Amino acid sequence: MIGIGAGTIYWWIDRKRQKVAVANILKSGVETDPKKARVIAKKAVHSMAILLVESLRSNEFLEGDKMYDHLTFDIQPDVMAALEDPDKGLIIASGHFGNWEVAGHYISRFKPVAGITRKMNNPRVEKLVKQRKSRYRFRPIPKHDSNTARFLEILDEKEILALLFDQHAGSYGLMVPFFGHPAVTFKTVAMLHLVTRTPLCFASCKRVGPMKFELKSSNLIQVKRSGNKEEDLRNILTQLNRDLENVICEDPTQYLWAHRRWRDDD
Repeated sequence: MIGIGAGTIYWWIDRKRQKVAVANILKSGVETDPKKARVIAKKAVHSMAILLVESLRSNEFLEGDKMYDHLTFDIQPDVMAALEDPDKGLIIASGHFGNWEVAGHYISRFKPVAGITRKMNNPRVEKLVKQRKSRYRFRPIPKHDSNTARFLEILDEKEILALLFDQHAGSYGLMVPFFGHPAVTFKTVAMLHLVTRTPLCFASCKRVGPMKFELKSSNLIQVKRSGNKEEDLRNILTQLNRDLENVICEDPTQYLWAHRRWRDDD
């Protein structure tokens, strides 16, 4: 209830994001009726607020056997093998869907996880989030960092690198279809996979009830090198975008539609 209340307040305050979210839903084709798209957009704002509450309380159910009352799993065998292999790192690509925070903390039970984060706008919330993250083998990496080799260092240590790839990438991205429309997509995950040969998969963590989640992975992404780096990157990102589209279609209300995924200058 706290999350829904906070989400409702935000929904009415930020009218600009309202319009962006509704426009994105309509453009994606997930919904074609503007009134129904508005309902989805409002529920998506609630979902993001609920995510914060869930993440702050995750220590209550991610410890011991209690975890299995809150999480179900559909992790592909080749991904599980990489998670359990101490001599292998893993790159996990995901989007702003469901509760990616819970997923990251669960996965850190296998080996340390590093994930890109940005500071919360509210300093008190930021402090709470940092306190919770320190309890697990999940460490946040600032979105902007002078250490350009930090990702390679994580993979050299055979750890897990978790990255969200679905925001507008600007000059750092590659144009790849997302719901049938060109979108500049971050190529970091694909580039790291090709350069380091570290296994790569897509994963999602869908909310299926109050404090209950379903964690799913794709198979390891296998792309035979063509000799054309841009073509290889595009093939990987196209597959990742397709995987993300599929989970969004399962429940569009759990996706962050308020981000300007498609830009007028794309």
